[in-house]
Amino acid sequence: MGQSLIIYVVSDAIGETAQHTIRAVTAQFDFEETPEIRRHAFIRDEKTLFETLAEAKTADGIVVQTLVNSSLALSSRNFCKKEGLPNVDLLANLTHEIEVKTGKSSKEDPGNMRRLDQAYFDRIAAIEFSVKYDDCKDPRGILEADIVLVGVSRTSKTPLSSYLANANFKVANVPLVPEIPLPEELFQIPASRIIGLTNSPEKLERIRKVRLKSMGLDELSNYSSENRIAEELEYGYETFKKLNCRVIHVEDKAIEEAAALIQEIVTNK
Repeated sequence: MGQSLIIYVVSDAIGETAQHTIRAVTAQFDFEETPEIRRHAFIRDEKTLFETLAEAKTADGIVVQTLVNSSLALSSRNFCKKEGLPNVDLLANLTHEIEVKTGKSSKEDPGNMRRLDQAYFDRIAAIEFSVKYDDCKDPRGILEADIVLVGVSRTSKTPLSSYLANANFKVANVPLVPEIPLPEELFQIPASRIIGLTNSPEKLERIRKVRLKSMGLDELSNYSSENRIAEELEYGYETFKKLNCRVIHVEDKAIEEAAALIQEIVTNK
């Protein structure tokens, strides 16, 4: 498959059910590039829903939804049908058949499957933390994070942050851009909590061109040029040396594999 596959998870809960299903299915295919899963959780209103679906259409993605709210689920299916956007509803058919068979109605209560114990709330807190401190939106999060991921653009910082958050790690991530000074907070925490992420120039060039194309931008911009990528990677390695942190090469690693390696590093420090 020459084109990068992007799958949008649309859920009014965590979206973990859809993510596990997607990974089980995509594991049966040989892809040149690992399919990108963009998870949009806790969607509880149509405004947020339609914004997410519009983004999925722009990215030419596939929508996989686990919306227990029947009104939102229907709105999503209708939008996708109208816009010619592939949509897989993992809950609708089974919910309908159970209602017909039993005469009972679905509670339509997102997240009702989970016991509301402390571990569950810790996980939600970790997920919210990773969203709040994604892309160094607020460098103060670096001081509170269990793990801080640093790397140039398109080295899987955000997907890894989300995956690790589901394992109850509070993760912040910091993009490395030569023109932007490093946040001082990076030098105020133990190096054992920092993980550097890097990739090969060839893989970065392919990923960045696909990213630009999905956004309707020029694939040949400076962002995806060989010189710019080489400059950023060199800056990245200089930064890793300054921080004295461990470095993971993500090129040939699935998100699960990279996340497992990160967990092993930070828990055995």
